Amino acid sequence: MLLLVGLGNPGAEYQFTRHNLGFLAVDSIHEDYNFSPWKEKFNGLLSEGTIGAHKVLLLKPQTYMNLSGQSVQAILQFYKIPLDHLIVFHDDLDLDFEAVRLKTGGGAGGHKGLLDIDKRLGQNYMRVRLGIGHPRKMGLPQDVSAYVLGIFSKQEMDKVGRLIESLSHHLPVFLAEGKDRYTILVLQDMKS
Repeated sequence: MLLLVGLGNPGAEYQFTRHNLGFLAVDSIHEDYNFSPWKEKFNGLLSEGTIGAHKVLLLKPQTYMNLSGQSVQAILQFYKIPLDHLIVFHDDLDLDFEAVRLKTGGGAGGHKGLLDIDKRLGQNYMRVRLGIGHPRKMGLPQDVSAYVLGIFSKQEMDKVGRLIESLSHHLPVFLAEGKDRYTILVLQDMKS
């Protein structure tokens, strides 16, 4: 069994913010693969389904970002899922907007959701890093907190829609063939 987690903040006011890109990615997977309806469990919204030959749980922690690890830890323990079967989708300031990188382990880069998961579980899990760009690199006057909690523009949202559609569409390739082939396919989609 795999646990796919999207990081974000609960509530309608955060739905389309940059910090909720993980939630948006998992919502797309939920819809595309006909997962069960979301249920409130373990301080999160949980859904079950299959992708290819894999039984998969989807999770959107509802504890706010800085306590995301509570929900993730509880589900891993209850279902006896090993840490290397955890895949976390999250926004990443250090990557350009629309960039995608997959890695296992490593630092959290100041991301409070990852920091909490790392503190509770360690770092040996897969991260799907979804670039939102850094305001300073783009010459924007906003501080980081205001930027990540800012809502995507209409133009950005169109691109985000294409990105999460591609992430979801190619997920069976990721699960069958690995992260390198998956990343290539997603980035090809974004260039076309």
